Amino acid sequence: MQLTVIGSGDAFGSGGRLQTCFHVTHSSGAFLIDCGATSLIGLQREGIDPNTIGTIFISHLHGDHFSGLVWWLIHAIHVGRRTAPLVVTGPAGIEERFAAAAEALFPGSTTTPRPFALTFRTYRDREPLSEGAVTVTPFEVKHPSGAPPYALRFAVDGRTIAFSGDTEWVENLIDAASGADLYISECYAYDNPARYHMNWRTIETQLPRISARKILLTHMGSDMLANQHHVVHPTVTMATDGLKIAL
Repeated sequence: MQLTVIGSGDAFGSGGRLQTCFHVTHSSGAFLIDCGATSLIGLQREGIDPNTIGTIFISHLHGDHFSGLVWWLIHAIHVGRRTAPLVVTGPAGIEERFAAAAEALFPGSTTTPRPFALTFRTYRDREPLSEGAVTVTPFEVKHPSGAPPYALRFAVDGRTIAFSGDTEWVENLIDAASGADLYISECYAYDNPARYHMNWRTIETQLPRISARKILLTHMGSDMLANQHHVVHPTVTMATDGLKIAL
């Protein structure tokens, strides 16, 4: 199993990085974790065909985490000529938010005939949801986005990946990350307060309680990027666009 960082940036493209998106390959296929507006750009950079991805798991409904679905739809119909089914999972209301965004940006796009089935499924807090070989368990966090935001814990091929989504520190992150082979944590700032986000100093104090084997910091703003060289810990790595991690 391999995880490729498609986008490791914040909503503002700090450091020239793309918005949040992770690509995971496993024995039965491939899926995405989040799909920011720049996701198709990142996939093309990595030579990944979007048609090979069967499921997209969305953590919360902010544009830098889900709006890439709009361009995905246009590409699938007009460029990729997709025929394989696509499943999108996310918080309650994701289908309606997607439709509103798509119609605002590309009027008529949601009613254009498409040769593939598009299915939306929604989370319930701490209730495992299985899609093919992948089981995801959502843990509600704290990041207002017009719908419940979640940290996501994925089980596939005997491995576990956890992702904080965007959030300030909440205790649910301990359960989401527990024993994971890889825990991906947003880290917007270094030591400055960041409302509804985390900084490195907060994460650092919680490291003894985070029992994941590896920790990957992502969603870094300019303050964190400028100070990332100060982060030295044997289990912590900085995400960069294009980084590949074997699990």
